[in-house]
Amino acid sequence: MFPNVTGLLNKGHKIRGTVVLMRKNVLDFNTIVSIGGGNVHGVIDSGINIIGSTLDGLTAFLGRSVSLQLISATKSDANGKGKVGKDTFLEGVLASLPTLGAGESAFNIHFEWDHEMGIPGAFYIKNYMQVEFFLKSLTLEDVPNHGTIRFVCNSWVYNSKLYKSPRIFFANKSYLPSETPSPLVKYREEELQTLRGDGTGERKLHERIYDYDVYNDLGNPDHGEHLARPILGGSSTHPYPRRGRTGRYPTRKDPNSEKPATETYVPRDENFGHLKSSDFLAYGIKSVSQCVVPAFESAFDLNFTPNEFDSFQDVRNLFEGGIKLPLDVISTISPLPVVKEIFRTDGEQVLKFTPPHVIRVSKSAWMTDEEFAREMLAGVNPCMIRGLQEFPPKSNLDPAEYGDHTSKISVDVLNLDGCTIDEALASGRLFILDYHDTFIPFLRRINETSAKAYATRTILFLKENGTLKPVAIELSLPHPDGDKSGFVSKVILPADEGVESTIWLLAKAYVVVNDSCYHQLMSHWLNTHAVIEPFVIATNRQLSVVHPINKLLAPHYRDTMNINALARDSLINANGIIERSFLPSKYAVEMSSAVYKYWVFTDQALPNDLIKRNMAVKDSSSPYGLRLLIEDYPYAVDGLEIWTAIKTWVQDYVSLYYATDNDIKNDSELQHWWKEVVEKGHGDLKDKPWWPKLQTFDELVEVCTIIIWTASALHAAVNFGQYPYGGLILNRPTLSRRLLPEEGTAEYDEMVKSSQKAYLRTITPKFQTLIDLSVIEILSRHASDEVYLGQRENPHWTSDSKALQAFQKFGNKLAEIEAKLTNKNNDPSLYHRVGPVQLPYTLLHPSSKEGLTFRGIPNSISI
Repeated sequence: MFPNVTGLLNKGHKIRGTVVLMRKNVLDFNTIVSIGGGNVHGVIDSGINIIGSTLDGLTAFLGRSVSLQLISATKSDANGKGKVGKDTFLEGVLASLPTLGAGESAFNIHFEWDHEMGIPGAFYIKNYMQVEFFLKSLTLEDVPNHGTIRFVCNSWVYNSKLYKSPRIFFANKSYLPSETPSPLVKYREEELQTLRGDGTGERKLHERIYDYDVYNDLGNPDHGEHLARPILGGSSTHPYPRRGRTGRYPTRKDPNSEKPATETYVPRDENFGHLKSSDFLAYGIKSVSQCVVPAFESAFDLNFTPNEFDSFQDVRNLFEGGIKLPLDVISTISPLPVVKEIFRTDGEQVLKFTPPHVIRVSKSAWMTDEEFAREMLAGVNPCMIRGLQEFPPKSNLDPAEYGDHTSKISVDVLNLDGCTIDEALASGRLFILDYHDTFIPFLRRINETSAKAYATRTILFLKENGTLKPVAIELSLPHPDGDKSGFVSKVILPADEGVESTIWLLAKAYVVVNDSCYHQLMSHWLNTHAVIEPFVIATNRQLSVVHPINKLLAPHYRDTMNINALARDSLINANGIIERSFLPSKYAVEMSSAVYKYWVFTDQALPNDLIKRNMAVKDSSSPYGLRLLIEDYPYAVDGLEIWTAIKTWVQDYVSLYYATDNDIKNDSELQHWWKEVVEKGHGDLKDKPWWPKLQTFDELVEVCTIIIWTASALHAAVNFGQYPYGGLILNRPTLSRRLLPEEGTAEYDEMVKSSQKAYLRTITPKFQTLIDLSVIEILSRHASDEVYLGQRENPHWTSDSKALQAFQKFGNKLAEIEAKLTNKNNDPSLYHRVGPVQLPYTLLHPSSKEGLTFRGIPNSISI
């Protein structure tokens, strides 16, 4: 650690340091988005004046404004804690420093330090100003016989009176708890206790306390019974992962629900600092919710804009000709930064969306059966298709409650290119996209609203040329005689002419509506955002910043708690964007709770997921020990490359710190971390037998690999294709408003006359389309300062040279994989990689530029 340090430092020696920080920008996005329909320019102008008049200039940091005290890692005081040096204040501003980023400022500082103090391993910092600042780093130079010591901080520092004890930061070394230098042990423990808090009181915005709570803040019962929502988490009825605790006051009508807040607490260092361009994208969601949606709504209320598309060209005009809106609506929303980013304003009253990738080459290829099937393998929700092992498909719904839900699709209607059903099953050529069990328990309630939908099953067949084709769709409804009577269904078969082709197109739309809703609520929100948050909380509460596993995982947590809080405020809340523009409406998040009952942590490992879905079988002779049943399955093929690279990196890194399984068993912080994840963070599932015990090297590697995969690659796969595929509402409708027309009705006659009008009167109408597109375009974008897999924000994240070498190896491997995947997309025999829409599958290419790129794997769930 710090051997042979006695006598290295001469009496009276001064250690030179450089402090890098960023000043607070008081004009934050909350100011802009809270104005509703007010004068945006006025707010921006006044915000600039505020900055000019109240923000401390660089000189304000000098004098006695900010002090630091070094703490010894090798010399203890009478209480066994590292000796603390004298208060030392910032000195001159460094005019230039090659490594400074945008908005960063550097200051000189000189510490008095002698041999009796040993080697610095931590420091205190106190801010005596009224405004907070973002502390990036402290670098100590020319420490005698030790060279440079770096402290990577990345934390907001408020006025010292707001803290019970001074803020402390540790050098960038890694220590298991048992290897911590004894002078630093108590500091390490005290900092963790600070981060845990005491579980009481309402959290203040400046605090850094991490704690757990249930999802009891999605509803707003004080504003009406229609806005009340069930509490998710803490019960067997509605199990759910935990979120960060805020301690807000309860609502008047429901003492178990929290009042909504204008700004939701997240630990301060999880909160976007308004220092990065990713802040702009995230807060864009809030401005869409608070400003853009009401503005659009007013246009429809005034009947200025009809709420129906009359043709497919009408839909494409959102990107080609634009949508005409009243001037006052345009003037209200056009100054918003987010609007300037996602819309083009080519005329005084016209807004145009960016053309989505799915129609950039062909305007109609999305309608083909080939593309419909391909998107189950290479679309935005490629992790739902399953290999079919029995026919007809069966249900897992409790027959005592729901009756018999075995599929009513008969063998004789399936076109299997000459194969018998037994041959197709035996050769692994039958597949299913099955949303029957997910939707049936909710469908009666959903269909009592303005929505009208089916629970769908889609049967697919793998052709001789390796491509997938749909052969039947089952559209099911709860039985009119009650749940215990089972269900009623229609079986729709492929057709390419006449009214039957329109019915087939509508059947595919009902499938995609199921898929869109499942994707947004389960594949995207629940299986990445929500399930990762407990890991973020537990890591900060139980693993010190100097713990090697904290250093491994922390980059994959960046901004996740904050985007989740924004989602609770604007996306998944009662009458929020998801409820207003997706099928399940008020039952949306409740449905995700029903799915969480069957969530299994170990199945989040990609190889396990593929095997469980019967999309792969174990085969030692195949790459990665798996043989895919559909060889041309872009998500799986690319995903296994990325999964294996992540796992190899984790193995290389973990082996540097744990020589034996006993080292893992005896790591007190690690064991407390895992216990808390299981028993608190995912407490509703704590008794499940599948949880790893975290007693071995292999278990630790698997756990960390799953966390990193989920937060990076899995999230990228289900997030950044949202607008490229879903920006065309025709291709991925989010709701359905009527059932299939019955022969002899006016709707049926309309369908015979105009297939396009029948389709458009069934799927998402114009207002909800505008909401959906506005949000998913933001969600599908990369920020300019995104940190991607294989990268770190600070190259000095650890002082361990072997860890840095292993990380460089990981980065090199990802670059190799990206080149390999690019070549695959150029192989014409791999039809599913490009498809009829001519959109190469790039969602799991690790790198990306800024913007709407349909590629790139960020380290974390930051949008």
